[in-house]
Amino acid sequence: MNVSPLLVVAATVAVALAAVAVVPRFRRPGALARTVPAAAALGVAAAVALDAVGLWRGAAWAAVFTLAAAGVHVLRVGEGRTVVRRVRARLLFGVPWGTLVSVAGVAAFYLFAQFGAESPSSPLVVPFVSWSYFYPLGTLAAPFAHASLGHVTGNLLGTLALAPLAEYAFSHFPTGRGESAFDSWRTNPYVRAFVLFPLGVFVVALLTGAFAWGATIGFSGVVYAFAGFALVRYPLATVVAVSAREVLSLLWAVLRDPITFASASPSFSPPWWAGIAVQGHLFGFLVGAVLAALLVARRDERPSAARVWFGAVVLASSLSLWAVWWYGGVEEYVLYRGAGLLLVATLAALLTVVVRADDRTLVRDVSTRKVAFAALALPVVTMSLVAVPVNVTTVSEADLPGDPVEIRGYEVTYAEDVTNERVAGVEVPYFAQATNVSASGVIVANADREIWTEEVSAGELAFWGDRRVTVGGVGWRESVGVHRRGWVPRGGDAVYNVYVTPPDGPTRHVYASGNATADPVVGGRSVRVDAAGGGFGLQVVDDDTVVETVRLPEANESVTAGGLTFVRNESRVLAEYGNTSVTIATEETYE
Repeated sequence: MNVSPLLVVAATVAVALAAVAVVPRFRRPGALARTVPAAAALGVAAAVALDAVGLWRGAAWAAVFTLAAAGVHVLRVGEGRTVVRRVRARLLFGVPWGTLVSVAGVAAFYLFAQFGAESPSSPLVVPFVSWSYFYPLGTLAAPFAHASLGHVTGNLLGTLALAPLAEYAFSHFPTGRGESAFDSWRTNPYVRAFVLFPLGVFVVALLTGAFAWGATIGFSGVVYAFAGFALVRYPLATVVAVSAREVLSLLWAVLRDPITFASASPSFSPPWWAGIAVQGHLFGFLVGAVLAALLVARRDERPSAARVWFGAVVLASSLSLWAVWWYGGVEEYVLYRGAGLLLVATLAALLTVVVRADDRTLVRDVSTRKVAFAALALPVVTMSLVAVPVNVTTVSEADLPGDPVEIRGYEVTYAEDVTNERVAGVEVPYFAQATNVSASGVIVANADREIWTEEVSAGELAFWGDRRVTVGGVGWRESVGVHRRGWVPRGGDAVYNVYVTPPDGPTRHVYASGNATADPVVGGRSVRVDAAGGGFGLQVVDDDTVVETVRLPEANESVTAGGLTFVRNESRVLAEYGNTSVTIATEETYE
């Protein structure tokens, strides 16, 4: 291994400077000279490591570990010691064990149940969505499953940032005077750390899966419950924790990909806010707030009203609880930003009233605290009541058009401008138009599992040309290939066919687009491209009458039809008439 001397010198200097900056005794007079031999040795080791893993990736790891070491050092001196003592007074050995157990459980589900260990970037998703109460596996699994590696990573980082605050408020040790940690199993710190807190997280997760509206997936409802719980008890610390989540996300991105190259390209994904299950997030947030309000009332703790109000506004805004949206048309979405801001303001006011309410009697046995708590619990109950009829609905028609591929109960095909049977299955009185939503793209349906979903949009398939869709269940999965091939008449829209390749079988044709006419007129005739029968044809049209139809020629071949000669090179088809030669169609290209 040839290590650059310059790299050795740079690493040595970096180690020496880090030692002087972080370790107190190295800042004494003459200490720098004594650190040079050790720094040199460490510098050589660091240089070798950097050379082995790559300069930039090694530098990224070094930067993260240096930042972590500095943070540990800060906690060991001055006010940091007080923070450590407070944490150890509430958490067993100062560690949020319940948070770590919860994180490990969610990560294990992604790695093994969703096959994330085999293919981290393409997990099994479809069977673990909360499609309907008539599909209990989805309802139970959805809170712990995730749609992608970025999805699970974001939720786990959010959990690491917010859950420790909720666990600190819960406390592994008794908080009342005269209570002993080992008086009963409920006060035992080991039981509270490794059983009760993770069990509470599990129950909240099940609630978010059962009472979120419609098809959802992800642990984010629980993350928002952590946020709501922590906000009621520690408003400012929760705002700081949300910022800490961004720091953790940055550190993860640095470790994973220290240098990123990007170029401008079109995107056929929905806008970011259209991927937010805002009703699920709000439900989780309110559940956490209700639990925290019960804890605050039981311990007679009353946080500052100003801190709760400002903390709620900042937190709800930064967590995008204002992103209220609904479907518009095909691949169109509507964001109600104004209504979302009103929701944030109402939520902040409600939480402020709840935490500041006391036991003053209003009417008979009704106190201000009971009224405030009822006001906070009301939206939770209302959302739950709405969720029940929404989640007991079934897809109105699971059968797909054409000749879909069948895999153990699943059907996979491609269709355009068909009714979204999942949305249409929810009947809203006086708002039928809101559920009359169309879908275009790769459709996956399973009548036994109450599944109907557009897995790949038509625009995405047009951009990439080839996509894969994975279906499966507990312990199994299969992938289906979907392919688009097309030709673009000059001056016209693309004409294309879509094919599906099952796991064990030949590729089959499932969709043909309409035809389109090229702009050029050759020899007084127009040329129309069609996609009938899974192939491509050319129609010679004279005065709106099809004179003759011929198959599109193979590469470097020619055919004659209607007095025109069609010549194809690799990616173009030319129409020739006498001395005239015009390009009438080009082959569609994909990324």
